[in-house]
Amino acid sequence: MAEKKIKKIIEALLFVSERPLTIENFRQALDGLEEERIKEAIDELSRDYIKDERSFGITELAGGYQMVTNPEFAPWISKLFKQDESRLSTPSLETLAIISYRQPITRSEIEKIRGVNVEGVLKTLLDKNLIKIRGRKDAPGRPITYGTTEIFLKHFGLKGLEQLPKLHDFTEHDLEFEKEVDKDALDKK
Repeated sequence: MAEKKIKKIIEALLFVSERPLTIENFRQALDGLEEERIKEAIDELSRDYIKDERSFGITELAGGYQMVTNPEFAPWISKLFKQDESRLSTPSLETLAIISYRQPITRSEIEKIRGVNVEGVLKTLLDKNLIKIRGRKDAPGRPITYGTTEIFLKHFGLKGLEQLPKLHDFTEHDLEFEKEVDKDALDKK
């Protein structure tokens, strides 16, 4: 198959897809075409869009590729498509961070780290499809374990979990900031 035709097919597939497409998705649609040729066509398309200063491009996201608009056009797009402004609460973000770094993890393990009940927060994160039930831990009571989803990766613009900041990048001081603020407030009373 001609390279120009491959690029057009990949472009059409990206255009109609609502989710990131993996190389395997492309291979299936292109009757088993070699991975290297697919990646070359995607890279070439991406360069074409940049060279032509198009309002969209291709990004690698959640283990696949997706066509996305350039951020500079967000003000006009948001006028046309009102976006759900439901933001994650601080407890939800804290719980999500714990799950993303420690998965698979049980509710009791999360509660031990956070020091509070997380039942409602877990329900919210499950409802938003940011986490999913991964299975059961081989422990007494066989508690449910949780992990992140592809929607989590897409929501935070990550190709994979390996793109999360490494915990060793944070100092003990970074992690103890809240405690210091509380202590300073008590000292002033």
